[in-house]
Parts: sequence; structure tokens; C-alpha cells
Amino acid sequence: MYAQVLDQNDSGVKSREDMSEQEQIFQARIDAGEKIEPKDWMPDAYRAMLIRQIGQHAHSEIVGQLPEGNWITRAPTLERKAILLAKVQDEAGHGLYLYAAAETLGVSRDQLTEMLHQGRMKYSSIFNYPTLTWADIGAVGWLVDGAAIMNQVPLQRTSYGPYARAMVRICKEESFHQRQGFAIMMKMANGNDAQRRMAQDALDRMWFPSLMMFGPPDKDSTHSTRSMAWRIKINGNDELRQKFVDQTAPQIEFLSLTCPDNNLKWNEEKQGYDYTDPDWKEFFAVLKGNGPCNKERLGARVKAWEDGAWVRDGLMAHARKNAARTVAKGENENVQ
Repeated sequence: MYAQVLDQNDSGVKSREDMSEQEQIFQARIDAGEKIEPKDWMPDAYRAMLIRQIGQHAHSEIVGQLPEGNWITRAPTLERKAILLAKVQDEAGHGLYLYAAAETLGVSRDQLTEMLHQGRMKYSSIFNYPTLTWADIGAVGWLVDGAAIMNQVPLQRTSYGPYARAMVRICKEESFHQRQGFAIMMKMANGNDAQRRMAQDALDRMWFPSLMMFGPPDKDSTHSTRSMAWRIKINGNDELRQKFVDQTAPQIEFLSLTCPDNNLKWNEEKQGYDYTDPDWKEFFAVLKGNGPCNKERLGARVKAWEDGAWVRDGLMAHARKNAARTVAKGENENVQ
């Protein structure tokens, strides 16, 4: 039912005069900072926007395992292997929390997965870029998870209760992921000439795709206005991107690496860094499926889903048997 609403493009914000009485009460709760819970009344468009955002977030966590997963067996030490394995397991858990939050809105995991496979639901564009070297794993943790934290910490205050509560644990674990990535980059940046070149190359390739993670400029964002009015999002894309640059630029200097943006410089007047926007044509091309690894990533998810069908079928059969036993036991007790 609600999956159909996702295809609508209604990003405008109604005036108070155009709202029904129920919508006015709902908006007043949002404005007062109250949490909306699954059994509360909510506009269909609010529900659909949450399904879109939480679903895409969940898919990003699951697809995000792929660029790192193929490095688990190739990590340079046993300790690094164990740490990376723990991180990839965390990402799977994050997807689980988020799918569970989406299910409270009346959409199943199977429906969300079908929308992903059919191209009707996206995931973060960053995961359509390859991880070519071990330094890329450091850059993913440092930059990609750093950008994710910048996006996700405000979501602990989002208006939908199950989503906000899921984000508390996710943010704690993402913080570990960022530190793990930065530790790899420190090791590489302080290593031999080949390791330093590898670290610089990873930064060069990951910098602008990481800036894209915050979404297009606010003026070009389809859903930001309504999403912020409903406090599904707390901050605008441009504000979060600026915070990320301000946080990360000193870290690049600390690593003695060079930012690939020649225009990056401190602006005393705005108390922040000036920087170059990423190539938004590239961003939208990747979203449309034309990135370096789009077909590979989606193909891997579809294959995993199809290969795992027998497991799901077995679990469902087991659940049906247990349910039948429970019913039969109840009937026998009633007869006695």
C-alpha cells in the first residue's frame, strides 16, 4: 500500500490554512518536539518519506559491506582482519535495526528489497566507487563513516521515534568505524614512500565522493523542504557538508596529506573553510546507475537474495510448523 506512495513527488509544504484539523494537530506535535510513534496518526506523505529515507539508509548499510568485505581476507595482519570483520558485522546489524524501524511503518523487508532490486529505491552513491587498495579501507572509515556520522548524529533527534532510537546505537558504532579508518590512514601516512603514496591516492579518489554523501545542494534537493518541516531531517545538506569539511581539513593537515581540492582554504570571516563543490553531474549519473561499480554492487545483492531463497523458505516452513504446534497445543489444553 505505502510502497505506491513512494513514487509520488510531493515535496511542497502546506500552509496552516491548507491543512486538515488532523494535519494541524500532527504538525503542532512535530513543532513541539514530540516523537511520533507507529500507532499514532500520520499523513501518508510523512509515512512515505520515512519509508524512503529509512529504506535507503538500510540499503546503504547492507550494500556498504561489499567494498570492505572483499578486503577481510586481504587485510595486512590478523588483527586488522578481525577489526574489519567486526566492522562489516556492525554494518549488517545497522541494516537490521533500520529495516525493523521501516517495518513499523507498514512495509516489509521483502518489499524494500524488491524496490532496491527494481531500481525504485537507492542507496548511498559512495558505495558505487571501488576500494582498490588497503588505504581505501582507511579512507572509507575516516571519510565515508565520518560523513555518515555527520549525517546521522542529528537523526537521533528525528521526529519518528523508532528511527531516532535506532540511530543511538548506530552512531556509537559508526564512531568506532571512523576511528578505525583514521588509525589505518595514520599508519599509512607515517609509513614508507609507497604507503604514503597509497594514502594520498585514496584521499584523492574518496574526497569528492564523500562530499556527495550529503546530497545535492539544498536548492536542488527534491525532498529537503518538507523533510525538515516534519523534522525527519534536522539539518540541511549544505550545512552538514560545511561541518564535515571544517572537521576534516585539519585532520588532512595532521596526516601531512594534501587535499585534492586546490581551493580549500580557511575563511576567517565565516569561520569555516571555503571549498569546491563536487561534480554534481557525476553525482546524478551515479544515482542513475552509471557509476564505476553500480552494476557490480546491485548484481551482488540480487545474487545474494536469490541464493538465499532456500534459507528463507526453510525458516518460514519452520515458523509455520511451530505456529501449528502452538495452536494444536492450545486446542488440546482447552479440550482437557
